Amino acid sequence: MTGGVDRSVVGAAARVVVKVGSSSLTSAAGGLDTARLDTLVDALAAHRTRGRQVVLVSSGAIAAGLAPLRLPRRPRDLATQQAAASVGQMLLVERYAAAFARHDLVVGQVLLTADDLVRRAHYRNANRTLERLLALGVVPVVNENDAVATEEIRFGDNDRLAALVAHLVQAGALVLLSDVDGLYDGHPGRPGARLLAEVRDGAELDRVDVGRSGAAGVGTGGMASKIDAARIAAGAGVPVLLANAAAVGPALAGGPVGTFFPPTTRRTASRLFWLRHATTPRGRLVLDAGAVDAVVRRRTSLLSAGVTAVHGDFGAGDPVELVDPGGAPVARGLVGYDAAELPPLLGRSSRELAPEHRREVVHRDDLVVLR
Repeated sequence: MTGGVDRSVVGAAARVVVKVGSSSLTSAAGGLDTARLDTLVDALAAHRTRGRQVVLVSSGAIAAGLAPLRLPRRPRDLATQQAAASVGQMLLVERYAAAFARHDLVVGQVLLTADDLVRRAHYRNANRTLERLLALGVVPVVNENDAVATEEIRFGDNDRLAALVAHLVQAGALVLLSDVDGLYDGHPGRPGARLLAEVRDGAELDRVDVGRSGAAGVGTGGMASKIDAARIAAGAGVPVLLANAAAVGPALAGGPVGTFFPPTTRRTASRLFWLRHATTPRGRLVLDAGAVDAVVRRRTSLLSAGVTAVHGDFGAGDPVELVDPGGAPVARGLVGYDAAELPPLLGRSSRELAPEHRREVVHRDDLVVLR
């Protein structure tokens, strides 16, 4: 389905999402390294002059806030992390604005939390904002809203966010910039470790040691989170290039640097991608074997006759996980009933239900199969 796609698609992409981590923007002392940031911006600006659109997903807010708050290292407690992010985010965007202004480019800050990608209306609003910024010639600088985030503050150093944004804006490619040269078949520090120029399937990834690597003390992401992001994006039809931030220019040109992940499927519909990757299930529905077969193999809607148990507190329209009799997730969908409405309907055929209860528990158009 994607045979023949090579890294040249990165250089040819009309719109690219570039993610850079904290370790690629900070000095050994932990503050912002303006020389590194300027090098990154110069490469992105040069890409813009070639008629390309760029969305930058940038970590570094917490790291940028360490020096002003006289913190010797990344704090462990959430409140101090949020305080550092609050201070650092202003410094980070101010620095980006000044660096891009040297190239007569305007930047726009877009702060997101997982909730903005979980709630469908927020997801659409984020899409409209980013599209309008790009149409106006602005370079969007996206970051998680760490100053108010809770669990999201440890959310893979923005790698997964970058994959979601790449699909959100229908980017032609995703470039993940790191402090290592790419994906190795073992720990990069070990003798004999080999850089993988290309990874075309998940089976090859399963044979790779993706142990953590990165600058200690300033970032949260490791190689594992970058691989997860590559899986998400490539699995949704977006090619991915993982490279060293020092090679950002060749990476944007689709040059022979880093590790390339070609798309493993055709581009996924936005609604199904959102449902699979951007939602957090509010509950679980346990299916009998017949319902599993109907949903997974025959791709039908889920009816009440095939549901044996309900777990969680959710409302109609919320995302829920559909699990098999053993508890393994098989699908995810938007449920048509409140949790309190379902128990009296379980196991009953449509003929046995009152007319107002004869609708699908999860309609097939609101359902994505996970396996």
